[in-house]
Amino acid sequence: MTRLASRPIKVGLLLVPLAYAVFEVWQAWLFRQQFAPALPEVSTLTHEPARVPLDATAVATVFGLTTNTTLRASTEPLTLQASFVVSNGLSRALLVDAQGPRLYQVGERLPGGSVLRRVEVNQVVLWNKGGEERLTLQSPVAHFLRRVESPAEPQTPVVSARFLRPFSGPSE
Repeated sequence: MTRLASRPIKVGLLLVPLAYAVFEVWQAWLFRQQFAPALPEVSTLTHEPARVPLDATAVATVFGLTTNTTLRASTEPLTLQASFVVSNGLSRALLVDAQGPRLYQVGERLPGGSVLRRVEVNQVVLWNKGGEERLTLQSPVAHFLRRVESPAEPQTPVVSARFLRPFSGPSE
């Protein structure tokens, strides 16, 4: 009889850990269900929205590119006296206004509100009121050095014979 009575105890001792393991797995599944994202609802579109093509000139303007049109003259009360174009740094321009000359570099705001955008050899490009304007280099009225025209036929240089004769005088 002791043998028959001990059998349910052994079966019970085996079932308790098994039941506890099943309970823990169920609790973990419930816990993970709280944090699982809800599946998105799939809806079908009745019509595809029409795609509007981008304005190429607007995109080019944003990236700093320009079209082949000529730039309008600047309305700023400035005069370009010199431009310093540097290949590996910030180029600068010497601009004169009512207060006098000042050196500006690319990206600086000018007194009239425009921004110096590019410095080129003979002109600077300003960004003013959503568009580009150019300010050309003013050539001086009176030149300091004048260009001399070369004659049509090259003249042979005249060599003075005085320096080719030996000096006949007292020697040292």
